[in-house]
Amino acid sequence: MIERLRAAVAELRDALYLLLRHYLAQDKPFLLRSDLAEGFDEVTADEPGARLRSTVAEEMIGMAQEASLSGPWVYFALRPRIGRWLYLRVHCETLHFDEVPTEEYLVFKERLADGESDEGAWSFEVDFRPFLRHYPRLREVHSIGRGGEFLNRRLAGKLFSGTDGGPQQLFRFLSLHTCQGRQLMINRRITGVDELSDAVRSARDLLASSPAEAEWDEVGEDLRALGFEPGWGRTAKRMRDTLGLLQDILEAPDPGIFESLLARIPMVFRIAIISPHGYFGQDNVMGLPDTGGQVVYILDQVRALELEMRQRLADQGVDFEPEIAVVTRLIPENRGTTSNQPVEPITGTSNARIIRVPFRTASGEIVQHWISRFAVWPYLERFVLEAEKEILAGLGGRPDLIIGNYSDGNLVGTLLAQRLGVTHCTIAHALEKSKYLFSDLYWKHNEDSHHFSCQFVADLISMNAADFIISSTFQEVAGDGSGVGQYESYTSFTMPGLLRVVHGLDVFDPRFNIVSPGVDPETYFPYSEDERRLHGLSGEIEELLFGPDADGTRGNLAAGDRPIILSIARMDRIKNLTGLVEWFGENERLRTLANLVIVGGNVNPDESSDEEEHAEIVRMHELIDHYQLDGEVRWVGRLLERSLAGELYRWVADHRGVFVQPALFEAFGLTVIEAMASGLPTFATRYGGPAEIIEDGASGFHIDPNRGEAAADRIASFLESCAEDERHWLDISRAAVDRVEARYTWKLYASKLMTLSRVYGFWRYITSLERSEVTAYLQALYNLRLRPLTRAMEE
Repeated sequence: MIERLRAAVAELRDALYLLLRHYLAQDKPFLLRSDLAEGFDEVTADEPGARLRSTVAEEMIGMAQEASLSGPWVYFALRPRIGRWLYLRVHCETLHFDEVPTEEYLVFKERLADGESDEGAWSFEVDFRPFLRHYPRLREVHSIGRGGEFLNRRLAGKLFSGTDGGPQQLFRFLSLHTCQGRQLMINRRITGVDELSDAVRSARDLLASSPAEAEWDEVGEDLRALGFEPGWGRTAKRMRDTLGLLQDILEAPDPGIFESLLARIPMVFRIAIISPHGYFGQDNVMGLPDTGGQVVYILDQVRALELEMRQRLADQGVDFEPEIAVVTRLIPENRGTTSNQPVEPITGTSNARIIRVPFRTASGEIVQHWISRFAVWPYLERFVLEAEKEILAGLGGRPDLIIGNYSDGNLVGTLLAQRLGVTHCTIAHALEKSKYLFSDLYWKHNEDSHHFSCQFVADLISMNAADFIISSTFQEVAGDGSGVGQYESYTSFTMPGLLRVVHGLDVFDPRFNIVSPGVDPETYFPYSEDERRLHGLSGEIEELLFGPDADGTRGNLAAGDRPIILSIARMDRIKNLTGLVEWFGENERLRTLANLVIVGGNVNPDESSDEEEHAEIVRMHELIDHYQLDGEVRWVGRLLERSLAGELYRWVADHRGVFVQPALFEAFGLTVIEAMASGLPTFATRYGGPAEIIEDGASGFHIDPNRGEAAADRIASFLESCAEDERHWLDISRAAVDRVEARYTWKLYASKLMTLSRVYGFWRYITSLERSEVTAYLQALYNLRLRPLTRAMEE
C-alpha cells in the first residue's frame, strides 16, 4: 500500500492536502474510525476532494482504525484485515508517506497524550514475539478461535512424523495417569512404544472374543497381564474401540482420530473455577454491584461440566465422583446473601460446591465489606495463598484444571496454576479495555476510580500464561471486518509512563477457542410447550407488569392490550437501558404500537452504592419525566428469580411481544439466548456476541445502539407486519428456538470444553520446556509492574 500511496500523490496532491488539513483542523490529537470516515465524506462531497473516491486514499481510510495527529504529521493505524496491522505516517506539507514500526507509532501517541517527556525513550516495553518463534500459529482468519482443531493437526502431523519422538511422548503421557493413587491406562509391564503396539494388538484380539458388555471385573486380569489398567472403557466393546484409536495413531496418525483418543483419556477428575469479585451466590445476588451474567454462566457451567465429567468417567470405566469447586470471595457484610458462608453446595449437582475465601489486609485482618472489581487488586496475592489451601482440602488434592473468570479471576487462576502445576484456562467474559474509550492511553485520569493500570497488566499476564483461552464468540477475539475484537485490542497499545506493549497478544494464537455458553433447558424453553409451563406464576407476572405503581416499580401501563417490548439488564451505561427508553420516547410510531417494560437495577437511586448505576437510575427518571412515559413504560427495579424470568419471557411471547437488548457492546448476551430459547423474537446490538448469535432477519434482528431512531423504526416495522400477518412473528419465533437448540446448549459447551482440556493438557505436557522462558518473562512483568501497582493501592 505504501508504494501505491506514494505513486498516487502526484495525481491526487490537492485532494490529499485538503483531506489531511481537514483532519488537522479538527484540533484533536486522536481521531476514531468514525471521525475519519465522516471527514472523508465531507471532503469528497465537492471537487477537488471528490477525486479521492475509488482510489488508494479511500482504501486507506477504509482500513484506518484511528489516526494520531500533531501538525505537520498524521499517523494512521491501518487494519488491512482481521488481526493484521500496519502503521503509516504522512507529512502534510510534503505528502510523503512512510511505514513506521509499531514502537514509533506508540511513542508518537504517548507524546500526544502525555506531553513531551524523557520517559518515552526509557519506557518499560513489552514484546512477546521472541517467545513465539517456535510456537505454532494460525494463518487464516476463518481458523481464529479454533485452536484445538489446529493443534490436533499439528500434533498428528508433526509429533508423529518421527522427528519429535511423538509415539514415545504419547506413551509416556499415557503412563502418567492415576486416580486416587491407582494407576490408569498403562502399567509398568509395558516399557516402550514397540511393546505398547504389540500389547494393543493382543488386547484387541482378547476383547474381540469377549462379550461386548463385559466390564473390567471380567476381562481386567488378562488385560493387566498385558500391561493395561482401567481407563480404556467401561465395556469390552468400548475398550477395544479406544485401543483401536491408539493403534491407528501409532500406525498412521490422523487429527480426527487423535482428538477422539484424547477425548477418551481419563484426565479431568477435579476442577477449580475462580471468580473472586462481586457477591457470588445462588440466590438474591443478581443485580448487586459487580454481580451479573458471569454468576449465571458459572453456575450453569458447573452443572453441565459435572454431568459431562461423570458420563465420561463412567464411559471410561473409572469409578470416581467428579468434584468441582467454585472459589470466590467471602464477604461478611453479605447484604442478605450467602456470601458470608465459607462453603455452600451448588444445587442441581451431586458434588460441586462454592468455597469462599476472605480478602485480608496486609496485617491479616478480614475485609468485611464488598469491594468494587476495580479495587480488588491489592488483596489477590494473599487470596491465592489462602485459596490454594482451601482448594487442596476441599477437593482432596490438586485440581486437574483451573478455569479463571474475568480479569481478577484469571490472574488468580494464573498464580494458582503456576503454583500447582496444572492446566489453566481463562475466560474474560468482558474486557474493560474495550468498554472505555482511550482507557489505556489516559489511564492516569481514571486511576483513582478504575485502576486500569492493574487490570490491563493483569490481563496481559493471564492471557499469555494460559494454556488455552475460551471465548464465547469470534467477535470477542477478533471483531469483524470493520471493528476490532476485545482480545485484538491487546495486540499493541501504550499506557504512557507505565508500559508500552509492542506485541501483547496475537488473535492467530492457537490457544483461542470459541465455546459458546448455553441456557438452562429446564428454565428457558419455548412458550409453546404448554405442559411444562409454570402457569401458577401468571398472577405474579400480571402484578409485576400491571400492578399499582409502588416501591420498586415506576409506571402504570394504560393500554394493557398492546404487545410488550421487554428488556432485562443491569443498570449501567454499557447496557444502555436508558438509551432504549429514549428511543421509545422519541418514536411516536412505536409508542402507539407497544408498551415498554424494563427490568433492571433499583428504582430508588438512594438504594444504589454503585456510582455508574446511580447515574443511570437518575437518568432513567429524567427520561420518563421528559417524555411523559408513565402510562407507556413499566420499570421494575427488582431481581427476578430464574423461574419467574423464564415464565416472563414466555408470557410476553404469548402476547406476541419482543425482546430488545440495546447494549452499546455485549461480549456475549445470555439474555439474548434466554429470550430466543423461549420463542421471543429478539432485537439485539450489532456490537459483540449478539451479531453472531442472531442471523439478522432470519432468527432475530440486529440493531445499532448508536442509531436509536433506526432501531426504533425497525422494531415498529416488525410489530406492524406481525399485526397484519401473525405468521411473520411465528416464523421468527421458531427460527430463534431452532438457532439456540443447534448452537447454544450447555451440553455442547461441556463436551467441547472437556475435549479441549485434554488436547491442551497433552500439549502442555510436551511443550513444558518451551514455555519456561515466557513464564520467567511473565514473572518479571508481575514483579516489576503489577506487584508495585497493587501495593501502592494499599498505601
